Amino acid sequence: MDAMTGHELVSVPGGRVTLSDRRTQRSWAVDVAPYRLGSVPVTQALYARVTGERPSAAHGDRLPVEGVSWWDAARFCNALSAREGLTPVYRFHDGAADGDGDGDGGGLEWDRSADGYRLPTEAEWEHACRAGTPGPHYGPLDEIAWYRGNSDGRIREVGGRLPNPWGLYDMLGNVWNWCWDVYDAEVYGGYRVLRGGGWFDEHWSCRASARRRSHPTFRVDDVGFRVARPAAD
Repeated sequence: MDAMTGHELVSVPGGRVTLSDRRTQRSWAVDVAPYRLGSVPVTQALYARVTGERPSAAHGDRLPVEGVSWWDAARFCNALSAREGLTPVYRFHDGAADGDGDGDGGGLEWDRSADGYRLPTEAEWEHACRAGTPGPHYGPLDEIAWYRGNSDGRIREVGGRLPNPWGLYDMLGNVWNWCWDVYDAEVYGGYRVLRGGGWFDEHWSCRASARRRSHPTFRVDDVGFRVARPAAD
């Protein structure tokens, strides 16, 4: 399998990560168990191979898939799991397997005992992005990320910038990544967390700690995702 499809997984060690939110000035520590994460965002080629669909605005097999909702990403994870003979992680209720359930994600449950593909949690994403580095970026931004300052106003093929110390590409820039978590239920309801920054964002959005939110039904041309799985036995 081509390593640059979003399908190759990198083993991520466990650890502790401190998340923070600039809006609320809140920070909180999370312990992260070992797991595996896609070396790059899911590409259009892989998405089409698994679903038969090409939803993205820009076209190219090695471009990250974008224009996919949080629900779309969850359905993809289950489809990829089934394709490989793994136990699907997500359980859909109230017709959500074909639609968007209640819209906010309430029609979807995570079976944590399953061995299939899933979206990373927000803590897993930031822990993997930092890869043991202390600053806002794991290297000089122009060398590791596609963002407004160097993307020429368009999405770019995955793996075109340098990886982080753990071998993960495009953790910053190119496309925002959907995460499993609800952003702030009291204020924004079921809006889900986005991480990483995108090709159209200024440098301050492409930071390991930067958080963004979107409704789980929204499809945007700078939002994609990468897959996670449990740690290898």
